[in-house]
Amino acid sequence: MHRLVSNLIIYGNISEDSILHRLAGIFKRLETGASDTEELAGEVRHEIHRLLGLATDYAFDEDLWRDYIAYLLAMTENPFTLACEKTGAVDGSVNVFADSDMAVFRQLLDFDFSVIEKKLGLNCFSVIRDYKAVPKSDAACDRNASRRIRELSRELKDTKGVDDLKDVLMAFYRHYGVGSFGMNKAFRIAARDGRVKIIPITAAGDATFADITGYEAQKERLRKNTESFLSGRPANNVLLYGDAGTGKSTCIKALLNEYYDRGLRIIEVYKHDFPYLPDIISEIKGRNYRFIIYMDDLSFEGFETEYKYLKAVIEGDLEVRPENVLIYATSNRRHLIRESFSDRSDREGDLHPNETMAEMMSLYDRFGVTIAFFKPEREVYYRIVQALAKKRLGADQDTDDLLKKADVWALRHGGMSGRTARQFVDHMAGISNE
Repeated sequence: MHRLVSNLIIYGNISEDSILHRLAGIFKRLETGASDTEELAGEVRHEIHRLLGLATDYAFDEDLWRDYIAYLLAMTENPFTLACEKTGAVDGSVNVFADSDMAVFRQLLDFDFSVIEKKLGLNCFSVIRDYKAVPKSDAACDRNASRRIRELSRELKDTKGVDDLKDVLMAFYRHYGVGSFGMNKAFRIAARDGRVKIIPITAAGDATFADITGYEAQKERLRKNTESFLSGRPANNVLLYGDAGTGKSTCIKALLNEYYDRGLRIIEVYKHDFPYLPDIISEIKGRNYRFIIYMDDLSFEGFETEYKYLKAVIEGDLEVRPENVLIYATSNRRHLIRESFSDRSDREGDLHPNETMAEMMSLYDRFGVTIAFFKPEREVYYRIVQALAKKRLGADQDTDDLLKKADVWALRHGGMSGRTARQFVDHMAGISNE
């Protein structure tokens, strides 16, 4: 195996700490007699342990080795795979190296571990090549990436020869992409030591627009702007503002689930991440996806200055915001920067108070589309309660009794809203199962 792996050129950037490289090194030492077989057997067991952990994360099943090779092919970003993400099959001399690498992966897929097992007194490779995984809930694995990688693994199983394998892989890259952005749909930011990483969110939820009763005009405006963005037409940054619990955040999640297959990706960013926005945009601007940078519950106190980073990114920095990036935000406030009467009195010495006020208002003005969400009328609240109750409690509910209880719940829990309705139905479902 070590000779095969050392022949990789395009995929030569696979980590030296990968299971593939570690196994190749172990097998090389076995072949040369450089280490004790008992020691090598222990190292193999460790790599199988790592593989089982990966299998749990991505719900691998049946042939874990084939799934692992599919994982490497799906997740390895390099100039060739990124080009294929944009165009599918590529022309040029690079295909000589690509064909060579495909031949390596073809042999790795069919690798015979029996001689190694015999030398080391193991049977672990035989087990993972015919594996029966414990069923896992969606929350227990990286659902989106799992679906894509297992689909590729099944297609690799049916390939015959190098050309067939390459065709399958090029089509996969063109359709789904490569790496974390290709396999996942939602992301968050992790910053450490001044460096930022974009981390997949593996359980983003299944919210759809059908889950949001009412607000049809608001949903339509949001969808139209997003569809223009996905189609490459001019589109605006969006601010969804208004009362708490009215479905603003749910609308963003619904966008993600509805348009993921059209290349939409969402990166959730918090205020403390704003200084990293230029780095984030630099990383995503060349990718073949449409990114919404999403800011939930956005607002600023008068003394907070992070909004200046956001203003620069939305409009006004020297570097033009890439055409594949938009900013979507939700807020309970229309005026995102909080101002009090004391703030105004403190400005009595300000030589240009109007300019100071304009500075504080300018962030709101940079969202080209602003969509208001206010608490629903009673009849809309009732419809939300009934729709949720039908899903959670069944259709045989006493409507009058249900709505009377929903009224009482709203009075005690901050008024009528979609969130209040969901909490009420959750409560009813809980006590019905006691």
